[in-house]
Amino acid sequence: MNSVPELPTDRRLSLILLFATTLFTSASLMFVLQPLFGKILLPLLGGSPAVWNTCMVFYQSILFLGYLYAHTLSTRLSASQQILVHASIILLSVLALPVGLPEQVTPPTEGNPTWWLLSTLGLAIGLPFFVLSTTAPLIQKWFAQIGHHSSHDPYFLYAASNTGSLLALLSYPFLLEPNIGLAAQQTDWSMGYALLGVLIAACAAMLWRNRQAAATVTAASADTLPWLTQLHWLALALVPSSLLLGLTNFISTDIASVPLLWIIPLTVYLLSFIIVFSKWNDAIHPWMVRIQPIFLIPFIAYAFINPADLPYWAYLILHVIAFFLAIMVCHGELAKRRPPTQYLTRFYLIMSFAGMLGGMFNTFVAPFIFNGIYEYPIMIVAALLLRPGLPLALNYRLLWQLLPPILLLSVGLGLYAGVGNLLDYFDAIAISLMLLTCAVFFLRKQPLGFALSAGVIIFLSLGVHSLSSHTLYQERTFFGVLAVRESTLTDEQGQAETYHELFHGTTKHGAQRLPAALSTIPLTYYSRPGPMGQLFKAYDAVDQNWHIGIVGLGAGALACYAKPQQSWTLYEIDPLVVEIASNPLYFTYLSQCNKTAQMRIGDARLSLVQEPDHSFDLLVMDAFSSDAVPTHLLTEEAIKLYFQKLKPNGILAFHITNRHLALKKVLSIHAEHLHLAALLEEFTAPDNMPLVVATDWVAMAKQAQTLEPLQTGLGGWQKMPLYFDMRPWTDDFTNIVGIWK
Repeated sequence: MNSVPELPTDRRLSLILLFATTLFTSASLMFVLQPLFGKILLPLLGGSPAVWNTCMVFYQSILFLGYLYAHTLSTRLSASQQILVHASIILLSVLALPVGLPEQVTPPTEGNPTWWLLSTLGLAIGLPFFVLSTTAPLIQKWFAQIGHHSSHDPYFLYAASNTGSLLALLSYPFLLEPNIGLAAQQTDWSMGYALLGVLIAACAAMLWRNRQAAATVTAASADTLPWLTQLHWLALALVPSSLLLGLTNFISTDIASVPLLWIIPLTVYLLSFIIVFSKWNDAIHPWMVRIQPIFLIPFIAYAFINPADLPYWAYLILHVIAFFLAIMVCHGELAKRRPPTQYLTRFYLIMSFAGMLGGMFNTFVAPFIFNGIYEYPIMIVAALLLRPGLPLALNYRLLWQLLPPILLLSVGLGLYAGVGNLLDYFDAIAISLMLLTCAVFFLRKQPLGFALSAGVIIFLSLGVHSLSSHTLYQERTFFGVLAVRESTLTDEQGQAETYHELFHGTTKHGAQRLPAALSTIPLTYYSRPGPMGQLFKAYDAVDQNWHIGIVGLGAGALACYAKPQQSWTLYEIDPLVVEIASNPLYFTYLSQCNKTAQMRIGDARLSLVQEPDHSFDLLVMDAFSSDAVPTHLLTEEAIKLYFQKLKPNGILAFHITNRHLALKKVLSIHAEHLHLAALLEEFTAPDNMPLVVATDWVAMAKQAQTLEPLQTGLGGWQKMPLYFDMRPWTDDFTNIVGIWK
């Protein structure tokens, strides 16, 4: 390949800074725009996961189109033509500034809003996001043609791009969102986009000066890439992309419902790109390949075979380290196999296409073919299949010497547990699987046998845990994984009694005792001794004809407080929750206590807008007990909407039980700012009451007199504490970090 005349030494550093700053700025703007526009859409479409899934598909699709554009532009046009075309696209995209929703845009009230959402995203941010998506491959391609001493290998600039992505990812929830309102964010982002235009123009000027040499480089090689090489790139990029989304879902479903926990896998993912496309990859990559199979033994043993022995933070650390090693091996191989600069844009095009395929698989395929987060272990196996083959041969003789005694020991332990009854049967199976995991280590230098053997052990472990948890039903939707499980407790007479529980991931959403005499007793957060029982008891004499709205169905326990003359409307975003709560095989609260309740499926805030004003006597908001707190239901505008739908003496009750967030701070500030009466009870469950749990509730009303019955010795209802260290939440401003416990 012909070389480009090198630039003087004193200009080399300034050029690297220019091109790196351009890539850094572009990636930062991209990773800020995604959560920013998500917050803009939140009040219109609610917190449905289907909304976020649709947005992610839009972003990944535009990213792929941007990479395709960069590839076509840089391979079909001369340097001067590239500059003119790209300048025109950037100038056209300025028409979309400042970023925001088009005027008088409203989502459809009936039917699926997917196409409306995609068209709205396209009109509002399509062109700016497209320009951002073109920057990484196009600017690196330009750098390869300007005569810098490192132009022959510009991939190190990809580290600058991913550093920008990483810092933007971490700064948005911890710096930007807590301190800057949404309107100001839109203005600041638009100013940043204008700065990016100036930086791209400066890069284009450098290319223009060297356009003659650039044309020489572009035409220098006509070699073709083997299609197997391109498929290998596709696999090495697709698996980590799918693994990222799979681990994120797995963490929130099976490990812990902790807000902002999704940041950890994405941070690790971006960090891996920074490392592998740096000068350190040649030294680091061989160590990643060696360490991965060693760490796989404790990972499988504790993360899949016997996870109950670990606290959730240790469980999380195991998965994150295993994820880091897997993507470091895949991305390390990808960086090691990067092509010469004439194929740079094709390389990035395949990477972006792989990312889009991975996102589509996890978003649209996996939820329909799996009833759990099984795409995650599948991609663990796929990552192991992509390990490079090592030159040392496997000592098969040693393996065949080890396997028979291990298998015999495994069978013996199982029989001993079943016959001797000295070990728990499932503990024996766990020990057997751990021994097999140790044996699989000897296959580490044979990627096919190593990956398939590890996969068999992982899925056997998942099957054993499914049996041991007594899961009666499990299904998955866009909203997560729902499971009905059967458990036992010892009743007052010392007899074993079965009961059913409803789980959404790791969060319990209700339970019911099965004996007929006990099946209509509300349990868990809704028990009669607890705040909800106290509330209904306090107003027992005046609530005969109340119209009651419940946001969040769960197992339907609150329905057993209903009276014959009352009118109840239940709001639930997930149709599967309604199906489970209505099925008498699992729960009978609705069928026994409130057969006439009206059901509204959809986002509660959007559904309440359609209700007549001043129609409810009591509104119960029960949607804040998981990691994905629907902040749009807790803003000042939302509180005003609720009281618009309540009668003048109506009551608004919030269930704010949360292991990680002090939601009482948000409601206390709203009560102070809107001049509302508010009471709080942080209920502690008695030890002698089975399935009655500690729970926190807030009751609000326009006048303090309305809440006086709650303070007549029924429980621990107290005035809300005052807070002066945070701003009120609005549709323009929310701050999750500010309410961490």
